Amino acid sequence: MSAPVPMTVVTGFLGSGKTTLIANLLRRPELSRTAVIINEFGEIGLDHELIESSEEDLVELSTGCLCCVMRGDLTNAVHRLMEKRGEGRPFERIVLETTGLADPAPIVHAAIADPTLRALVSLDRVAVTVDALTGIASLEAHEESRRQIALADVLLLTKTDVDDSGVAALRDRIAAVNPDADILFPVRGEIDPAVIIGGATASLGGRRKARVPDENTGSLDHDHLDHAHGHGSDEITSVSLRLDKPLQAVALTLFLQALAETMGPDLLRLKGIVEVAEAPDTPAVVHGVQHVFHPMRWLDGWPGGARDSRLVMIGKGLSETWVRALLDTIIEEVAEASGQ
Repeated sequence: MSAPVPMTVVTGFLGSGKTTLIANLLRRPELSRTAVIINEFGEIGLDHELIESSEEDLVELSTGCLCCVMRGDLTNAVHRLMEKRGEGRPFERIVLETTGLADPAPIVHAAIADPTLRALVSLDRVAVTVDALTGIASLEAHEESRRQIALADVLLLTKTDVDDSGVAALRDRIAAVNPDADILFPVRGEIDPAVIIGGATASLGGRRKARVPDENTGSLDHDHLDHAHGHGSDEITSVSLRLDKPLQAVALTLFLQALAETMGPDLLRLKGIVEVAEAPDTPAVVHGVQHVFHPMRWLDGWPGGARDSRLVMIGKGLSETWVRALLDTIIEEVAEASGQ
């Protein structure tokens, strides 16, 4: 059986520039062997010149990419694409665009929890477009916008070339929901294809730079800092833990189980890279949505060489104090049971 095809989910609120972003990316040679899944053809609005021919729910693009209209569930859409792949339409990547009002959690959940789907695709990353002009208003008024941002690995702030006066306030508001996502600034939908074809573990690093064009220098770096945020029971918050010691495998497993059982659907997402005591040179990558966790994946070595264990949790009513206390309790119980 061939290896699962990497899949990137592109989501974002209505009018935030998802379609422009994807249309520009598909013109890049790096993404010439890409399949696209869309929810409704009428909503994607891909440039007419990109559309070469249509065959029921499958659309051929002039770039050579294959586009599938998702009128059923995600598994059916992926199967349709895989059938075409087997008939000589090879592709190396899938990009899934959601509708502007979609909660991406069920899609991410399906990608990691459905064993049939997991054998066909591997979730690479979630990229979310945020309108720099209306982003704060959308965040305040729409739960869908907050959930999209909460699940993001990378956030793309669009329309800053039109007006960037509200960017600082928007970044602060975003950081209250998801302080650990990369932030990038496409200009008229143009962005480095690495945003789409990079690896999901890239978003697990520490402080990072967010790059926005500047009229004089061409780029201006902004430190991406963690921000304090509230812990109300209905608020989507983020907790990021750095681990200074390796975790025993059983402690990590029990911690993930306890989080899933306690938080349930309120745990929107968990991701992390962890030094496991029994295998310190091959870090474990953990990834979960709500109460379902993908089987742990083991890397051949530490990215960049530095052993930097980190767990990031995003959900409703999360408290760093509670999460740390839960982990510490489990570590102590495991150590006591093992006689350490």
